[in-house]
Amino acid sequence: MQRLDGGSAAPARYRGGIVALGNFDGFHLGHQAVVGRAIARARAKGRPALVATFDPHPVRHFRPDTPPFRLTTLDQRERLFGAAGADAMVVFGFDAGLAALSAEAFVAERLVGLLGVGGVVTGEDFTFGRARGGNVGVLAALGAAHGFSVDTVGAVMAEGAPVSSSRIRELLQAGEPAAAARLLTRPFAIAGVVQHGDKLGRTIGYPTANVALGSYLRPAYGIYAVRVRLADGRVVPGAANLGIRPSFDPPKELLEVYLFDWSGDLYGQMIEVDVIAYLRPEAKFDSLDALTAQMDKDCARAREILSA
Repeated sequence: MQRLDGGSAAPARYRGGIVALGNFDGFHLGHQAVVGRAIARARAKGRPALVATFDPHPVRHFRPDTPPFRLTTLDQRERLFGAAGADAMVVFGFDAGLAALSAEAFVAERLVGLLGVGGVVTGEDFTFGRARGGNVGVLAALGAAHGFSVDTVGAVMAEGAPVSSSRIRELLQAGEPAAAARLLTRPFAIAGVVQHGDKLGRTIGYPTANVALGSYLRPAYGIYAVRVRLADGRVVPGAANLGIRPSFDPPKELLEVYLFDWSGDLYGQMIEVDVIAYLRPEAKFDSLDALTAQMDKDCARAREILSA
């Protein structure tokens, strides 16, 4: 799996490929259908299969003050695309230059000129180009003019509604990670480097691995049952506080993870935290004893859920 810069010419071995084109944030069931169609077409034609995404998300470019909303980082998307069978990921850096390209110019310069696409697969609601001037109809016409195939994939339905990244975000913000996981086909996961914190958890018997939330969507603040994937590949169950730690001053937004039956130094290491179940909202406690008693209950409940 290779990561390609969408602003540079693709290596010869990837030219003529079938490209799944979209944002694909979250890589949920709907995205998987689009990418799966591209991979199947590529294999049938003996061509490379590529997945093209945009980073930063166009929303971040046009509305920079939008609160964090990402479901996946580029690294996570790269792993997911590779696991699905893609040969390469193309990253279109979304900046003022790309935003200014018309639909026709984007196709001619980026898809045809730099990638040499043999085919493109998108979702039926895909738009592109300056002021969203292009849609799947425009893309089909441009494909015919430039000699590449265009396929569109309809919305994937689940539990009576279309699967979408916005729907998944709403579920996570409502404290329903299990429902979000059904649409993602895996738990929502936050990856980050373990950083030094205030080390207050050590004083009450609950040392934590602390990870900044970065550009990730903020799910409902609260306590969660989690599984943690360490840098060496081990997966360790645990409980986590995601939020601002109202019992401590000053408030500080963090993901703080307590790993069950584990000890060691994780500082500076990359971990990935699967958010499994929402246990309760954050709360402020009058004493450390009260906080510790509640954490004992939270961890017992998390163990029960994770062992089920």
